[in-house]
Amino acid sequence: MGKVYERIDGRLREFIEAQPVFFTATAPLAADGHVNLSPKGRAGTWRVLDEQRVAYLDFGGSHAETIAHLRENGRITLMWCAFDGPPNIVRVHGTGEPVFRDDPRFASLVAGFGEADGPGLRAVVVVTAKLISDTCGFAVPLMDYREERALHSEFFGRKTDEQFATYCEGKDFNGRSIDGLPALPLPLPPRS
Repeated sequence: MGKVYERIDGRLREFIEAQPVFFTATAPLAADGHVNLSPKGRAGTWRVLDEQRVAYLDFGGSHAETIAHLRENGRITLMWCAFDGPPNIVRVHGTGEPVFRDDPRFASLVAGFGEADGPGLRAVVVVTAKLISDTCGFAVPLMDYREERALHSEFFGRKTDEQFATYCEGKDFNGRSIDGLPALPLPLPPRS
């Protein structure tokens, strides 16, 4: 049976922080626009900021649909599933804001992620919860976590900040969403 919570604390916080993957869901305002669902991973790349806010690091290498939708309307849902242990699904429905590299808040937000900060970082997405809930997760399969993939950091780790900015400008999917909404501010600002 599902339950609604007023804050992210205790058991919910522990559950979120222990998961190796989560999912983001966003959509444009246009009725014919494309809904976006993205998996997010890499150890330490999301954290609970306080009882109402979570944040995650947004890296290059894929489309910027989530950022485009957040810039247009701010709506986002995050979901964590238990793939081992007791079944559980936690969702945070709320508003999200991409904090870009030239924003004065960027450096202090990134510092809170410690070693998870790495090459190819485009923004920090801060999500403020409007509705926090969990459900049973009885239908979620049991799966074993093996290890982190190193491909992303290996690929972007070979690029300087300037080369990464050039990479972002050269990919159509960074500047505009598949529905034509503005995504990343290009040229990508240098890290402050």
